[in-house]
Amino acid sequence: MRNSVENLYIRPGEKGMTLVELIVAMVVVTIALGGVLTVMNFATRHSGDAVLLQQSVAIAEAYMEEITLKNFSDPDSDGETSRPLFDDVDDYNGLSDQGARDQNGNLITGLSGYSVDVRVVPQGFGPTGMTVAGLKIDVTVTDPGGERLTLTGYRTDY
Repeated sequence: MRNSVENLYIRPGEKGMTLVELIVAMVVVTIALGGVLTVMNFATRHSGDAVLLQQSVAIAEAYMEEITLKNFSDPDSDGETSRPLFDDVDDYNGLSDQGARDQNGNLITGLSGYSVDVRVVPQGFGPTGMTVAGLKIDVTVTDPGGERLTLTGYRTDY
């Protein structure tokens, strides 16, 4: 009776996996696992990039809003030298902050790894002979990872 039961499940010459088959199976599983772990490592390493980008955009927008709300031309015709005294758009040209700062020049907690550079250049708008005076404003934010984001805005003399 025992022979008849064994014959149902085991064919002649097949008693299990050979050593070669076992090694090939282990190699295939190892390669697949290595690929999955590589993808997971990449995703984990770059998971914070979106947060850094969003924070850079928020910083650039805050600086841009502060700048564009100022007068187009200098109301008192003197050159202000510190950010809390800036009273026109052109005063911001060349501003370079290590760490994001508020409009009074105070470092914002948690944003010391960012740097902000502002460039303001004259820009005319409209056809020749009817040109409207304007300024092009570039706010460049560099995040702690070294990625740069530039936000460009324009301010006209309206």
